[in-house]
This record gives sequence, C-alpha cells and structure tokens, in this order.
Amino acid sequence: MLDPFDDKDPRRAIERFYFAYRAFTAGADRLLEAQGLGRVHHRILYFVGRNPGISVGALIDTLGVSKQALNAPLRALIERELVFAESDAEDRRVRRMSLTEAGRALEAQLTEIQADLLDRAFGESGAKATEGWHAVMRRLAAE
Repeated sequence: MLDPFDDKDPRRAIERFYFAYRAFTAGADRLLEAQGLGRVHHRILYFVGRNPGISVGALIDTLGVSKQALNAPLRALIERELVFAESDAEDRRVRRMSLTEAGRALEAQLTEIQADLLDRAFGESGAKATEGWHAVMRRLAAE
C-alpha cells in the first residue's frame, strides 16, 4: 500500500500537479466562462499579449496546435474585438495579431488572478522552493 504522505512516490507529484493546475486555472476559468470563453481563448490572449505583432504561424508554433485548432477560437476573439489581426506590411500572406484595448484589459484581469496565486505560493514557500519550482517547470517544458 502506498503511503499518502510519501513525497518520493511519483503518484504524489502527479496528484499535486493536477490539483495545483486545477487551482491555478479555477479563477481565470470562472472569468472566462462569464465571457463565454474558455482556456484556449485564454492561451491565445496571453501569448498575443506577450508578443504583440505575433504571426499566426508563430502563435501556432508557440501553442503547439494545428492551424485548424486555432482557427475557430482566434476568429471568435477577433469577432469580439479582443484581438486585432492585420496583414504584414512586407508579406500580405502573413497575419500579425495584437490585443485590442478590451483584449488587453481582459488578459490583464486573467493574468492578475493567476499571478496573485503564484505570488502567494512563492511568498509562503520561500526563495529556494521558488527556484526549485522554476527548475522543475523548465525541465518539464523542455520535454
């Protein structure tokens, strides 16, 4: 039988990761749901906000999704005037995206919810734990 308090058990890490992710997304999910949006919309808003002028191709690469998977949620954000898309000045086939004022406001609210949660967790855990968390996240992201 597994000891539920054994931190060396990989299942404990999996469970903590699951419950942490659920807590991390819960507040943003509620705000998104009230807007009729979901996590895929949030990811688009976040990365377009972090990379104004990003091309559709670069966003596809960043998110690791297909063009087909990105099409409907991106179109919805453009129709709601949260994302602005325009053709590149040098290559008209390339679409560049930025957040509108409303898109920036929504993305800021979503990010604030999650940043506050992380700030509290990092503050209570200390610098060494925070450094360790970043190391683990970098390693997982590299997979």
